[in-house]
Amino acid sequence: MAALEFALPKRGQPLGRVKRWPTNWALVVIDAALVRLIFPIGGVGLALLAEDRGWGLFGWLDWAGVVPWLLTFIILDFAVWLQHLASHKIPVFWRIHRMHHADSEVDVSTALRFHPIEILLSFIWKGAIIIALGGPAEAVLVFEVVLNGAALFNHANASLPLWLDRVLRLAIVTPDMHRVHHSIRRSETDSNYGFNLSVWDRLFGTYVAQPKLGHDGMELGLGPELTPKAHQLPFSLAIPFLKVERGDERPEN
Repeated sequence: MAALEFALPKRGQPLGRVKRWPTNWALVVIDAALVRLIFPIGGVGLALLAEDRGWGLFGWLDWAGVVPWLLTFIILDFAVWLQHLASHKIPVFWRIHRMHHADSEVDVSTALRFHPIEILLSFIWKGAIIIALGGPAEAVLVFEVVLNGAALFNHANASLPLWLDRVLRLAIVTPDMHRVHHSIRRSETDSNYGFNLSVWDRLFGTYVAQPKLGHDGMELGLGPELTPKAHQLPFSLAIPFLKVERGDERPEN
């Protein structure tokens, strides 16, 4: 994805990778180390444990074959969409999640720029769903791979042909579709919550096709109080604890 956005960039990036990437990738390392330290078993490990113990809905129903496999994938995808929605609608979760949105430019590194607290909460949420379902571990593994790959894809600063974007977004979230979500305009940020399947936003009325000012004219980030310092690691980690009113972060003008 980094090679694609280098070869076919969608937007100019005045700040560039040199100033942004060290912080974004440092967060990746911190997040990965923290999750591995606190939850060494991982999502697939939880699925294997649930299968072995007969836990969860599918264990109780004793279902086998392709149906529990597909349902596990689809339900986990909806669970991630629902978690993302909650991170915008519930104030305490928004304070944590806004570190992801504070990035002044959106590219492949933004896909992995999450506060460690959010990463831990996300793992607990997905882990609870995995155990409650008791679905095939292979489905959980494929879902995790697809989810991470899709996030890298739809955050990439890559320019796709318009016809290809229109076709792809019928099923999956494209870079142009997700970029709207990173707009400074609140009405656009509160839309397009999907990371993989695009159906949920269409189904629940949170889909916005294009930004009002176009992809070249739209402003990304959270405004002057958070965005300018978002490439600094200590400041980024402190964002959840800063008192900035939500309405002032993303003005509509």
